[in-house]
Order: sequence, then structure tokens, then C-alpha cells
Amino acid sequence: MIAPACRPLLIGSFPGSSHEEIVRAICAVTPDFPVWPQLPVYRQEGMLEQFLEGFPGLVEKDGKSWIDTTAPDFDAALLAFFEDYLICAEDPEQLATSRFAFSAEAGRGLATLLTHCRQLPQAPFALKGQVTGPVTFCTTVVDERERAIFYHDTLRDVAIKMLAMKARWQARLMREVSDNVLIFQDEPGLAGFGSSAFITITKDEVQTAIGEVSAAIHAEGALCGVHVCANTEWPLLLEKDVDVLSYDAFSYFDRLALYKDALAAFIRRGGLLATGIIPTAPEFIERADAAELTRRWFEQCETLAAMGLERQRIFEQSFITPSCGMGSLTEAQTAQALGLLRDVSAAVRNRFQ
Repeated sequence: MIAPACRPLLIGSFPGSSHEEIVRAICAVTPDFPVWPQLPVYRQEGMLEQFLEGFPGLVEKDGKSWIDTTAPDFDAALLAFFEDYLICAEDPEQLATSRFAFSAEAGRGLATLLTHCRQLPQAPFALKGQVTGPVTFCTTVVDERERAIFYHDTLRDVAIKMLAMKARWQARLMREVSDNVLIFQDEPGLAGFGSSAFITITKDEVQTAIGEVSAAIHAEGALCGVHVCANTEWPLLLEKDVDVLSYDAFSYFDRLALYKDALAAFIRRGGLLATGIIPTAPEFIERADAAELTRRWFEQCETLAAMGLERQRIFEQSFITPSCGMGSLTEAQTAQALGLLRDVSAAVRNRFQ
């Protein structure tokens, strides 16, 4: 396990259209842990579309995507998928040329980051990547009846295995540049767990889905993080094979802190906190102050210390992050958030070191 010591880390999505410019900005603010950027201005880099490539039965029409299980060739496509999966599971070197690798259009952010890092005098300490989490993915992607594929056992299994292999492919590629890799599962959909919209989804189903993707990440020697940008039932993640918990500490720390025993146990066993203390909602960014955010971080540190955790341990096992991705912000707001991230991380580190 690594010790981030409150260094800055980013989530993944950014505004703008130049991957090169954004990668330079990322590496300037987070030189030790840069992330490859997703630019939603390009449809191929959307949260769903980027990870739908290679899915059997995929239909894309009029800006919409769905899985057509009634297509005449669907059964053959399904069989081909599972054959490809088994080949890559048995021989991960096959991932590089498989359906689980990004196309050139979908993978521009990752390719740009790797090219940039290879040109540096010294490689970053670690690289960060991401996949859309399986719960979010499967409750958003639909079949021909507009029914979420989470409720179709075979399609859910396909999706989980697809995401697991795309995560594994990323990790292998990034480890060619840095020995340390983090792959996050982005799970905004977990904010709905337990609500009427997802009342039939069980805790076991959520943990099984996330656990299969986590196992694939761990198989490549990478660390697995899960990012939730709102409130959820946090023991879902604290009790599983998750190495990094990424959460909105600006708005939801008090909700997470309710689960004292599970949270303290997670940290004691080496779990890392990606503390999203930097707001990404425009109305908060515009009046945010680095000194106040730093004060808030230390206040939250005291809450954790009251759970019996050493302050030095909390510091060493924490990142400072934005509360969420920044793909929906303006470039000016993003620059402001990046400045806050840099300044808050530096202020916290200066007081501990």
C-alpha cells in the first residue's frame, strides 16, 4: 500500500477539447499521481459510451445506445464475447489486441497521458485510471425494452466482465510507465442504493459486482478505488476489497462519519481516503477559500481522531481531491478548482511536515 500523505489527486472528467493541454495541467497540479482525462465534449469519452465498446448486441442510433437482445446474431455475439473473455482471463497478454482495449477514439486521454509521462525525466510515482462502476453502468445502460441491464442476469454478467477486463487492460498499460497504478470505479449510481428506484437491488449484488472488478484490478498489482460523489450506504464499500474510498467530503463527510466502526476498521487495515474537500459545484467554487477548506479538513481529521485513529495515520493515508469530476464545469471554474486543490494540499502537508 502507498502513503499519499495528502498529495493532490483528480477524479477524471474535464471540460475542453485538447487532451494535450489538459494533461499538462493535470501533471502540473498532480505530478505524483496524474490521471488520464475523460473529455465528455467527445461522445466516445462519455461515461457510458467509453466502456460500451465491444459489448455484444450494442446498437447506436440517433445519439442513443442500447443492447438489442432480439437481434438475429445476438446469441453468436454473446458466445464470441465469452470466448474472448476466457482467452484474456487465461492469458492477459491478449488484452492488448482484444475488444477490451480502448479504440483510438475512446482512448485519447489515456494515450496522451502515457505519451507525456514517457517524455518526462522521471516517471510519476503512480498513475490513475478509471472505469464506470458496474452498478452505475448496469442501472443506466438499457436493453431494447428500455429496461436496465442490471435486471437481466446475462447482460449484467457481461457488463461486469467487460468492465473488469477494461480495468485490467488499463492497469497493464499504465504499469509500463509507473510501477504504481490506481484504478477507480466511478459509482455515482450508488447514491440511489436503497431508494425506491433501486429497491430490488441487494447489498450482495452490489458487493459482488464491485468485487469482481476489484479482483481484476488487483490481479494486475494495482490498487482499487471506488468514487461516490453523494451519500450512500458506506459499509457497502468499507467492508469490501476496496483500497481507496473516494467521497465528497465537502458535502457528505458527516454522513460517512456516522459509520464509525466500519470507517475506523477500513483505515486501520490500510485503506486510503480520497477526501473530496474541494467543491465542484459552481456555486461553491466561486466563493471557496483555500484557508477555509484547509480548516475544514483539519476539523474532519479531528472527527476521525476521535474514533481512536492517529492523526499521522490519517494524514499519511489520505489524498486531497475535488468532490467530483469537473467535466460539466467551465474552463475558468476548473482552473479555480485546480488552484484550490494545489493550495489546500500544500497547506495540509506543510502543517504535518
